[in-house]
Amino acid sequence: MMPVIAVVGRPNVGKSTLFNALTNTRNALVADLPGLTRDRQYGEFELPDFQATLIDTGGMLGDEGQLTDLMDKQIITAIEEADLVLLVVSSRDGLVGDDERILRRIRQTEKPIMLLANKSEGRVEELALAEFYQLGIENMMSVSSAHRKGLTELKERLNDFFRSAEEEFSKDLIDDHGPKVAIVGRPNVGKSTLVNRLLREDRVLAYDMPGTTRDSISLPLVWDDMPYTLIDTAGVRRRSKIDEGIEKFSILKTIESIKLSQICVVMIDAQEGITDQDLHLLGLAVHHAKPVILVVNKWDHLSEEHRLYVKEKIHLKMQAFEWVPLLFTSALHGSGLRVLMERIDMLMDKADLELSANQLTNVLIEAYKAHQPPLTQGLSSQLKFAHSGGNHPMRIIVHGKRTTKLPDSYKRYLENSFRKAFNLKGVPIIMAFKDGKNPYKDKKSTANLYPSRRKQPHNQKKSH
Repeated sequence: MMPVIAVVGRPNVGKSTLFNALTNTRNALVADLPGLTRDRQYGEFELPDFQATLIDTGGMLGDEGQLTDLMDKQIITAIEEADLVLLVVSSRDGLVGDDERILRRIRQTEKPIMLLANKSEGRVEELALAEFYQLGIENMMSVSSAHRKGLTELKERLNDFFRSAEEEFSKDLIDDHGPKVAIVGRPNVGKSTLVNRLLREDRVLAYDMPGTTRDSISLPLVWDDMPYTLIDTAGVRRRSKIDEGIEKFSILKTIESIKLSQICVVMIDAQEGITDQDLHLLGLAVHHAKPVILVVNKWDHLSEEHRLYVKEKIHLKMQAFEWVPLLFTSALHGSGLRVLMERIDMLMDKADLELSANQLTNVLIEAYKAHQPPLTQGLSSQLKFAHSGGNHPMRIIVHGKRTTKLPDSYKRYLENSFRKAFNLKGVPIIMAFKDGKNPYKDKKSTANLYPSRRKQPHNQKKSH
């Protein structure tokens, strides 16, 4: 399981600055004004031995009127999700009453706590922490998020904490029993019913109530004498429906399951059609470069007219994911399951495909001849050759001249050209572009290093 760390504290102590510094992003709003962060923000960062999830929260016990209670509920939810709570205080302000009240709330959850005295630039650590020793927190240190002071030591301390519980936070919890297939989707779309049908037994609780599955469960499957590991994930609700910490924790487990998987099966309910949340889950799978299949479940319940309507809506909303294969099933009655397993095998074969530089370059040249990129500042981009950058995820690296100036639309055109040429439907492709270096770019001109030798006219007489 990936370690989860919640950053908690009163407003304007530098929580979002810390979040941005650790995740190397600018996802969290940062300014010298209290109350900018209201919702939870999730990010990832690397520790020496782990990859961790960091949750940035709004200021607790702030002055946001009616929003304050809602924000505090969001923060309590983040604390319940977390394996460790970073209580951020201000070294400049010293210990204030709200710090103590927030600490009492955290202690009610019985979560491990680490105190960070932020904004401690120019201060000796003992002085920065002096007022906070009375809180009785064993694990404390001073940092300056804005100046990145102490962040390396912070990562080492966090790594030591999680390494002490390494069995719980191992990088790969799922045993290697064939390809790992994550079944993801909103609540009540039939994920557990599908898993039970494939396993031919009721191994997972299936009930006509959203949210029955609370955690991600890995189950070994043997289908036609081939081993697989199915990962049945909890249903992901819309944000407005998430009130309990246990519900939001299900989202973290779903994201983790996508990362651990080799193939993602995104299930939707045919009766409801494709929703923005379904597209968000597809986007997560693509973001993590996982081969993906969209399964439209409960297809047998629809009339022919309704089926045409659903297909039309899916086609309209799936324009950004046209390369994702569709499959229509009824998990309850078992229809379409054999086709699903065949598609999974096909996707694994395609994802493992080894493409030579010669094959890729031929496709690149043909695509370039058929449709050349637009001029950039009056100059044309030249594409010379392509080669593979590896599999899982599949990478294709294109070399040429001014390739970094190519518009995104042309990059997508090249991606689709490769996908069509090698029948890579369902397999995400990561495109990389590199410009060739001019070997004479950094060399000084030698034109004036030697005197010019003018040839005398052929008929000019030599002087005596």
